[in-house]
Amino acid sequence: MKSRFSPLVKVKKNSMQKSERFLQKATVNLNSASSALELSYNTLKDIAPPSRGSMSQMLASRTLLSSQRELIKHNQEWVTFAKNQIEQAKAQLKADMIELEKFQYLELQEIKQELKKKAMLEAKDLDEIALMTYMGKNR
Repeated sequence: MKSRFSPLVKVKKNSMQKSERFLQKATVNLNSASSALELSYNTLKDIAPPSRGSMSQMLASRTLLSSQRELIKHNQEWVTFAKNQIEQAKAQLKADMIELEKFQYLELQEIKQELKKKAMLEAKDLDEIALMTYMGKNR
């Protein structure tokens, strides 16, 4: 049964589904960021500084270590950003779910009220028919 809140319920449901999809994408993004950070740490562990060699090898090793540290810093910022996105997505999803529940409740209340009106009208019609039948038999 439709009510005046049915279109709003549909809109709110679509909004909630959009929030769910965004949360899923944010979770995938966090997983990517975490795996990139872990890979960066593993790569840093694999870089061995030269124990002997020319100065250019030492400088190259230092540059490599520095760039790897910058990559780790970037990946840490990415993980932090992804976590913030997830928190925002969860908050938005929660708000959307609450809004959907509100309008579903209002829709349900209106449908109940409409059914109650129909039942009262039907009872009134039946009473009227019964009265007309009774009067017809008693004449």
